[in-house]
Amino acid sequence: MENGTSENGVCSSESINGAQDVWSCNQSLASSADHLVVMVHGILGSATDWKFAAEQFVRTLPDKVFVHCSERNMAMLTLDGVDVMGERLAGEVLQVIKQKPSLRKISFVAHSVGGVVARYAIGKLFRLHRSENGEELSSKSCEVESKGTIGGLEPMNFITVATPHLGSRGNNQVPFLFGVLSLEKVAGRIVHWIFRRTGQHLFLNEDDDDGKPPLLRRMVEDYGECYFMSALRSFKRRVAYANVGYDHIVGWRTSSIRRNNELPKWEDSLNEKYPHIVYEEHCKAYDTEQCEPIIMEDNFLDKLEEELVTGLSRVSWEKVDVSFHSSRMRFAAHSVIQVKDHYMHSEGADVIQHMIDHFLV
Repeated sequence: MENGTSENGVCSSESINGAQDVWSCNQSLASSADHLVVMVHGILGSATDWKFAAEQFVRTLPDKVFVHCSERNMAMLTLDGVDVMGERLAGEVLQVIKQKPSLRKISFVAHSVGGVVARYAIGKLFRLHRSENGEELSSKSCEVESKGTIGGLEPMNFITVATPHLGSRGNNQVPFLFGVLSLEKVAGRIVHWIFRRTGQHLFLNEDDDDGKPPLLRRMVEDYGECYFMSALRSFKRRVAYANVGYDHIVGWRTSSIRRNNELPKWEDSLNEKYPHIVYEEHCKAYDTEQCEPIIMEDNFLDKLEEELVTGLSRVSWEKVDVSFHSSRMRFAAHSVIQVKDHYMHSEGADVIQHMIDHFLV
């Protein structure tokens, strides 16, 4: 472990494997920080992708948060599949918690595919509370918060940034394919050659194991020993930041968990403090059993995407829409929204500030 690096009151250390831990250099403030913030990078990424955001969190909340930027799935390891990465992340989080027994709360901030990986990991880490007679407390209803912990800690914020929650196979879900259906179909057939199992999962290709549905479909319910939705519901708030345009990797619909007809009309920024945030919406959870079914065309992918939207909508979401349409780096919106590189992507700093200002500690 390499220790001792500090800047403007923020200390950090880097493990042999590349993980970044960030905390306040003021010992009295650092000792009171009981809130673990796990930051998860996207495909082919590394722990340093969240360096700017991690430092901003600690500068603003020095006595509240200890930030861990995940390293267990860096670079080519991000091609191993959402499930494999989720298992690794869950193990990494448990290791951090074991090393810091003073932690009481936990939040996740995840970029791109990291948001789906984090959803898998919390499904593994979730533990239901039990009633006095030993029975598990029900968390089936969308109106009731799951009474449970994540790795033994109280779940607080689950934040995703440009994450393909609905996968990448639907029309215009990967914008650089220009919405050309023939290109999208070809991409679905060859994606495993480039992005291996992770590509298969994101493009909703059927898994070969025992006829199970695609992994993302399994992840909109409690499936087997993984409490995917109970875990997601246990957080006090869930937030989806999404680029409305110029993100050529992850489309607006999939990152904001909306149907086409639910995409809002937006104008310029809502607040001078956050010049790139153009729309905010608080979506309440709804019970799908009480809603009239949506009639879909006889198309497997349309039906599957509808199941993903419907399943994820059984918990409430804060949806924050971001636009870099007037930015000189707008064509790099997928990285700017995260401030992946402080010098190149600094125009996204207001999005990070928005996260911090609304963060539940």
